[in-house]
Amino acid sequence: MRLWQTSIQTRWGTFTAGFSERGLAQLRFPAPDSSALEADRRGPVVSENREAPTGMQRWHTITAHALEVLLTGGTGSPEFPPLAPEPGGTPFQESVWTALRGILPGAVLTYGELARQLGRPRAARAVGQACGANPLPVFIPCHRVLAADGTLGGFSAGLAWKQRLLAVEGRSR
Repeated sequence: MRLWQTSIQTRWGTFTAGFSERGLAQLRFPAPDSSALEADRRGPVVSENREAPTGMQRWHTITAHALEVLLTGGTGSPEFPPLAPEPGGTPFQESVWTALRGILPGAVLTYGELARQLGRPRAARAVGQACGANPLPVFIPCHRVLAADGTLGGFSAGLAWKQRLLAVEGRSR
């Protein structure tokens, strides 16, 4: 599948979004060596690729706005672009990703609790692996899943990002 990639500049660094013909397919966090967690006081700067199809340019704008709201704890529910994770996951991974979207901001579950909700009580480790394979972190909020003892567990973009996302949602860990 062909992806159109673009940068989304935020006050925490530059995210890379990948769009397919179906919607937002991938989201990558700023490189770990950038000063991604140091907010300067500028607002988001959206880079537009004029060669992209019009629909994708609109999705880019929606994604940039939603990302800004989600990263700052803004009020209301932002509009999301169509979510089309690429690469797609296994049926189990996709069931985890669907369940993750049902965890409300500020709420958390453990990997084991999520496994039990999915009817697979012994699959906590597989839930963690599905979270790690999530191509759309923030939009599919895998940061809301913690280890059994309440510690952060893991996060594909690093624990500092997971901690920041939880803090924005009113959780401190």
